[in-house]
Amino acid sequence: MNIDTTPPLSFIFSGSIPQHYEQCLGPMFFEPYAIEVANRIESSSIRLALEIASGTGRVTRHLRNVLPREAKLIASDISVDMLSVAKEKLRDLDIEWSVINAEQLPFDDNSVDLVVCCFGYMFVPDKMRAFSEVYRVLRPGRMFLFTTWDKLELNAVSNGYRQVAKRYLEDPLPQEYNLPFSIHDEEIITSWLQDTGFSKIKIERVKKVSRAETAKQAVAGLTQGGLIYDEIMKRNPAWMDEIKTIVEQELAEKYGAAPMTASMSAVISEAWKS
Repeated sequence: MNIDTTPPLSFIFSGSIPQHYEQCLGPMFFEPYAIEVANRIESSSIRLALEIASGTGRVTRHLRNVLPREAKLIASDISVDMLSVAKEKLRDLDIEWSVINAEQLPFDDNSVDLVVCCFGYMFVPDKMRAFSEVYRVLRPGRMFLFTTWDKLELNAVSNGYRQVAKRYLEDPLPQEYNLPFSIHDEEIITSWLQDTGFSKIKIERVKKVSRAETAKQAVAGLTQGGLIYDEIMKRNPAWMDEIKTIVEQELAEKYGAAPMTASMSAVISEAWKS
């Protein structure tokens, strides 16, 4: 049941990607699920919460709002560039920022009340080790809450962009570019969680609507805030303008030019340490 989704060690969000990611992809893809995740947290007894793969802070803001004022929130990521954007955006909030590898959590056993990770585990090389680390640091009875994207074909905007990009790039794409949509099988997720110690597990697919002010804005985020950008620029920068034009036209025709609205789907997993 295990699948190989190991990315290269250099594979992190950096350079120009974080700003485009935050400005365009953040509102369109991640904000609806950030709100969904925050609403699932019963926070009254939480004293220490850890967010893994906090990115540009979309979920972090909502976590800070739902957690008790006295609770400590540690928001972490492996990308310094992503954290820099988040720290600047949320500089007025009481948040501790830290560069942390999800496979090596620097916390004592049974010391954390809540672990949250939204759309991050797809990029972690050793899923079992990462989940084991969460189980180790969680206090008994506490929740592990994380999201991953559903199948690519159930995420209309991303799928539309990928289909156009594939006309220009060799197929199959390098393995790392398929990672965002690599963890959606409920049986595999359940197996990973059970094998690392979790017994009470709840997994569900949650559909949302992705919105952008215009199809053109959506394309800006998809192309310059996404993972395929570097691959296109490396092979032929002239392709980028062509791809933008084609994707904008197709998205506008299918989902509207202004605003643009389309369906998306994610898998939300909750597990409790016994």
